[in-house]
Formats: sequence, C-alpha cells, structure tokens
Amino acid sequence: MDKTPEIIILRLGHRLPRDERMSTHVALVARAFGARRMVYSGQHDSGLEESVARLVGNWGGNFTVTYEKNFRKVIKEHKASGYVVCHLTMYGMPLVQKLEGIRKAERLLVVVGSEAVPGEVYQLADFNVSVTGQPHSEVAALAITLDRLMEGRELEAREFGGKIRIAPSERGKKVKRTG
Repeated sequence: MDKTPEIIILRLGHRLPRDERMSTHVALVARAFGARRMVYSGQHDSGLEESVARLVGNWGGNFTVTYEKNFRKVIKEHKASGYVVCHLTMYGMPLVQKLEGIRKAERLLVVVGSEAVPGEVYQLADFNVSVTGQPHSEVAALAITLDRLMEGRELEAREFGGKIRIAPSERGKKVKRTG
C-alpha cells in the first residue's frame, strides 16, 4: 500500500448509558490507528464528544467526533463523495479475502455497529467484512481491520503533538508533559 486512505468511522446506534464506554473506545482506537474522525448515530451524547475532545487536547492528533441522527444520510453522502463503505460485521466475508480490494480505496468509511444493524446497511456497504465469524468486540474488529489496512504503520512511533506523551519504558510508567 503506497498511500494511506482518508478514513472516517461511522458508529451506528449509540445507546445511553449502555454504549458510553464502548463508543469512546471505538473513537480511541480510530484516532490511534489513523482515522480522521468518527461520526455516530443513535442517541446524542455530548459527554462522548467532550471526552474525546479533551483526550485530543491532551494527547494531540487531528481527530473529531460528531453526531448525525440519520446514519443512512451519512453513508449515502459519503458514497456520493467517492468513499468506499466497509461495514464490519461477524456475518461478512473474511477480511483477509477482501483486504486488497479495500486497500484500493482513497477514502474509506468504516461502519461499526452496536445494536442490531439494519439490513439496509449490508446493502449500502461496498464491503461487508468479518474479522472472525464468531461473536467478538467491535473495538477489536476495528483495531484489527485498521492494523491490516495500514500494514502495521500505525504502530510505528509518530508524533501526535499533544501535551502528554508516553516515554517508552521496559518497566514502569514514564509520562512527559509539554504543556
């Protein structure tokens, strides 16, 4: 893969209070693994938006979280703008079989569900892929998918420009504060 695609995550069906922590973790993984932003649907949660904004303010990076009530609108607008839509589902085709096709995308909308995903999403997606055909965490599926897509480049040390940084250490916790 020569060029990293522009990646946006669509988190479907956010439910309060049930998904507060999980949706936050979807956003954290998305940010750390190279996505530019996350859009979520379901219930509006200013706490999710504020929490991620605080994290980005402290740890750096160029990542935002926004709310859109109508997930169909998000998918259709992104498709019309040239995005390839990749829906992560345990019912999809194996990721390893579809990865090369997904990697060709210059812009990618990755759809991550929470509650039962409406059948329409499967029809709107260009790819319905599964990390494994077993029940598992959507956070794990997103991390593995982004890692495979980025071919491990997101694991290389890179500068996020934040006020807080981890200093690598074999033992103990070393944190550097710049602001």
